[in-house]
Amino acid sequence: MGRGCSYNTHIVLRVQLLKITHEGMKARKHESMEYRTRPLTPRLYLVATPIGSARDITLRTLDILSRIDVLVCEDTRTLRHLLNIHGIALKGRPLLTYHDHCGAKERQRVLSFLAAGKSVVYASEAGSPLIADPGFALVRDAVQAGYEVSTAPGPSAIIAALTVSGLPTDAFFFGGFLPATAAARCKALEALASVAGTLVFCESPKRVAAMLRDAAQVLGPDRQAALCRELTKAYEQVLRDRLSALAERAAAQPLKGEIVVLIDRPSKNTCADEDLESALRTALVEMSLRDAAEVVAKSFGAPKQRVYKMALRLYKNT
Repeated sequence: MGRGCSYNTHIVLRVQLLKITHEGMKARKHESMEYRTRPLTPRLYLVATPIGSARDITLRTLDILSRIDVLVCEDTRTLRHLLNIHGIALKGRPLLTYHDHCGAKERQRVLSFLAAGKSVVYASEAGSPLIADPGFALVRDAVQAGYEVSTAPGPSAIIAALTVSGLPTDAFFFGGFLPATAAARCKALEALASVAGTLVFCESPKRVAAMLRDAAQVLGPDRQAALCRELTKAYEQVLRDRLSALAERAAAQPLKGEIVVLIDRPSKNTCADEDLESALRTALVEMSLRDAAEVVAKSFGAPKQRVYKMALRLYKNT
């Protein structure tokens, strides 16, 4: 008799528990659906979009895109395609274009929606807005006008490249796109030669061979580097080697797609200027300026351009 009562009581308690659990799940589902349809707080939202695979988009970004009042993006065709992939309908909401070539008039139009109490989202074509992508002037003007700005972080080619490069990530410097001309590019690289961190650049497939060649000349041929191409896409590729070797490979076999170049920090045993000057003074006694610079650069493993400039200065002062 006691056993029967205990068994029946156990069954009743289990049924009640299942009922409570079921009701709890229904309540949570209702709350979730209510959250997804509730209007967003009026402000400017910055959302990161996939750099390759459409599946890399975050749930929060999808939530914002489905609930926002006004959509602003770098390329409406790209955003429309992304919305279609994830089943998000525009439902008559404004879809505007904003990129680096837009002026104050276009920014004011976007800000006018915020002034009217609307929520506005800005999405770049791929990756995170403002990181080698448009949006800085828009965010600056929104902040200056007193509007709130929020972010939904996500895909970034820069961070993705750092994680797979095999180079140190404790400190890095993102230099965006280097100048298109060789002289300006070399000057920019010289200014970054002593940065104590990994250098990160975006680069065009058409210029990457020349960029690597100049980097090897300015920073030294033996610096370790990585070239990341088409990350998260079907033909993703990561090349890791010395700068000189990567330069030769890029020159021999043209590359395609989105490219990020990463260059290791200078070696701790980099030769001091005093040592180079001493060696150059000795070499200049018997060699031409060009030959002296080449021999000393090779002997110390130092960038040729750095040594040549130093040799030229010494030559002029003698």
